[in-house]
Amino acid sequence: MAQLFSNYIDGEWVNGGAVFENRNPANTEELIGKFVKGTAADVGNAAQSAAAALPGWSAMSGPARGAILYKAADLLDKNFEQISAEMTREEGKTLPEAKGEVRRSINIFRYFAGEGARMPGMLVPSERDRVHMFALRKPIGVVGLITPWNFPSAIPAWKLAPALICGNTVVLKPASAAPLSAWRIVEALAQAGIPKGVVNFVAGPGGELGEALLNAAPLRAVSFTGSCAIGTRLHEQASRRRLRIQLEMGGKNPTIVLADADFSSAVENVVNAAFFSTGQKCTATSRAIVEDAIYDRFVEAVVERTKKLKVGDGMQPGIEIGPCVDQAQMNTVLRYIEIGSKECGEPLCGGRRLTDGALANGWFVEPTVFAGVGEQHTIAREEIFGPVLAIMRARDFQDALCIANAIPFGLSSSIQTTNLSRAFEYIYRAEAGLLTVNLPSAGVEYQLPFGGTKESSFGPKEQGPAALEFYSDYKTVYLKY
Repeated sequence: MAQLFSNYIDGEWVNGGAVFENRNPANTEELIGKFVKGTAADVGNAAQSAAAALPGWSAMSGPARGAILYKAADLLDKNFEQISAEMTREEGKTLPEAKGEVRRSINIFRYFAGEGARMPGMLVPSERDRVHMFALRKPIGVVGLITPWNFPSAIPAWKLAPALICGNTVVLKPASAAPLSAWRIVEALAQAGIPKGVVNFVAGPGGELGEALLNAAPLRAVSFTGSCAIGTRLHEQASRRRLRIQLEMGGKNPTIVLADADFSSAVENVVNAAFFSTGQKCTATSRAIVEDAIYDRFVEAVVERTKKLKVGDGMQPGIEIGPCVDQAQMNTVLRYIEIGSKECGEPLCGGRRLTDGALANGWFVEPTVFAGVGEQHTIAREEIFGPVLAIMRARDFQDALCIANAIPFGLSSSIQTTNLSRAFEYIYRAEAGLLTVNLPSAGVEYQLPFGGTKESSFGPKEQGPAALEFYSDYKTVYLKY
């Protein structure tokens, strides 16, 4: 019998009401578990519990809060293998990728636990005699966290950890497609002894619960990662209440490949960034913009490499590409492949749903490569969020950079080149918040700020020291002695 996973409100695991299923996208006959479907009333209760817990949690010293985060990290580490396998089974990414993500979540908690003993403020000299002035960080209050399914552990971790270390209390609403990974983090925090009401977890439908969260009277801020359409709607609602808001949304990320690039490395980096995690990364490469001199050779090499990728259940050894997260996402990917075929011609490889043998009960799509894609084509402009790569031709570096920048998004961008001057020109002119040189466009670390520009992001950056800016405010003090 499948385990029932409860919501966590005011320090209690809360059952009752309807439930929804969490199934393996690689084999939909496998039921991972059932989750209690939260309601607007549950969200309201969670927000009230968070408000009641705020004075005690914010009054606790930073190092004491950090000690709880350290303990939660240790508990996640203890259950590392189980949590990693559960992520693969609920979200579909390969087991090595899941292990990398869980390890990153553990490291994020340890990183921000350490910030509790630092929590930098400001100390500056006054123009006046015998006046001591400084600024202390203070929490902003009750924070709502709305997280997506594609990084079901890392994204909750990089929102929860800085929010908590700054002294805030939280209500976490994870994506319904993959809630178990976030549930395990909340479970670890509960076992670590976090006071009741400090962390609350409510799973269920995004529309109903998201609206309830933004309407909850105690809420002071909301951090969201997801689609542009939902992010825009949240911004409108939050603005009416003057809530602090942080949005990480879509991307249509380019990788520029110049003729002087290390050719084999460029091929591997593009294939990695386009197809690993089934292309379900906001930082994935969906456009490869290739200099004319090597265009035909590069297309041929990418197609050859893509055909060798092994698609299947991510729990099996040797598998490189897993399924789409659910049927709706698979259908979206297949719809864009159909659009691309009409606008650009048939793909050079891939393009089909895979249903043979062990793949019959999963949401598998072949890694797909289109060539001859122009700037006007749909698959060059809209986010697909799946294993689809559009290869575009550029006359030279300047033309490639113009193509890369000529879209509304600006999350990540990459260049493959051995020319140092070109690399630096790209760094200063590329319109994206995250840049990589001779690396895949996807793959970041937690020690530096993360976030995009243009329509990809809004508000302060996430991760690294910059994360403290969203989750804290300043109390400025002037003291005459």
